[in-house]
Amino acid sequence: MAIQSIFQHIPTGSVTNTKMPITPTPSEAQKNFGTFLKEAINDVNTHQVESDRMTEKLVLGKEVELHEVMIAAQKASIALNATMEIRNKVVEAYQEIIRMPV
Repeated sequence: MAIQSIFQHIPTGSVTNTKMPITPTPSEAQKNFGTFLKEAINDVNTHQVESDRMTEKLVLGKEVELHEVMIAAQKASIALNATMEIRNKVVEAYQEIIRMPV
């Protein structure tokens, strides 16, 4: 059995995609980050509203399973806890930057 070189499978032609990635301007990056942040907070709010709605259905005796209510509550709790931890890290980073000597 002959062993073939792995270099036979590497293309030797020129690189076709030579464009540099376009970096957004600071204004565009700020808008993108703002949009991302709003969507993330809306997602957390959606989980909270869904959990409340399902809990209300359970209390009123409507057609909903207990395990579905518990799963929705846990999703909402995890989303809120993750958001709070991210907020804490951002505030901590901001405070660290403020403490830096100029």
